[in-house]
Amino acid sequence: MAPRVVIDTNIFVSSFFGGNPEKIVGLWLSGEATLCVSSAIIEEYIAVLHRIRPSLGNKIEGLLELFGKGLNLVFTTRTPTLNVVEADPDGDKFIECAVALQAQYIVTGDKALLAIGKYGDIEIIGAKRFLEIMT
Repeated sequence: MAPRVVIDTNIFVSSFFGGNPEKIVGLWLSGEATLCVSSAIIEEYIAVLHRIRPSLGNKIEGLLELFGKGLNLVFTTRTPTLNVVEADPDGDKFIECAVALQAQYIVTGDKALLAIGKYGDIEIIGAKRFLEIMT
């Protein structure tokens, strides 16, 4: 069974430019990992992608289609309200989603999230470490 993973916006957006983040998104697209998302996370993905690269319009539309089809993903509209990431409260949405959907991993490049390391049974790790686990 594919592990459930929440991908932080910084990893997701970086996937459009290659490297380890692209490999991680590839694991989701191939079904080797199940992407866990909430409306707050999807909204942030789209807002940041539009802001940093308006020319990605067609790719963003394709991404929205994948979300709509539910390709290798689980979605929640209900998340607990947590106050875990004191240094960056915006990071709480990723932990909240992981808790709601019983994800095993949060993959991030955010130092405030990485500093937590683990929340319950959820490992909060960087891209390189996640790829090591998956291979």
